[in-house]
Amino acid sequence: QVQLVESGGGLVQAGGSLRLSCAASGGTFSSNHMGWFRQAPGKEREFVAVISPSGRLIDYADSVKGRFTVSRDNTKNTVFLQMNNLKPEDTAVYYCVAGSLWTRQDNQYRYWGQGTQVTVSS
Repeated sequence: QVQLVESGGGLVQAGGSLRLSCAASGGTFSSNHMGWFRQAPGKEREFVAVISPSGRLIDYADSVKGRFTVSRDNTKNTVFLQMNNLKPEDTAVYYCVAGSLWTRQDNQYRYWGQGTQVTVSS
């Protein structure tokens, strides 16, 4: 059983930056694909980014490409999401996920964090 705990969310002005962290415990962190999803009020949950166990493969949603960077530290069982040039439309609850597949499909990820709120003001 893998437990995921996100941190780093908050309120930021448009154009600002935030860095989300996700600490994992249980299971074998270094064998899991790690990802981020987000869900805004009244909208469906959407894929943000995924990183392979080695960190060599990374995929981003088009909406965040060039602004967000996902990384991981397998020595600390932690995955990060650096978010730059934030926009009001980035406002959402951000979820950290872990799974055994390389995928953008949320229903393929077995483990989810509780989520952290990111609010971007205009």
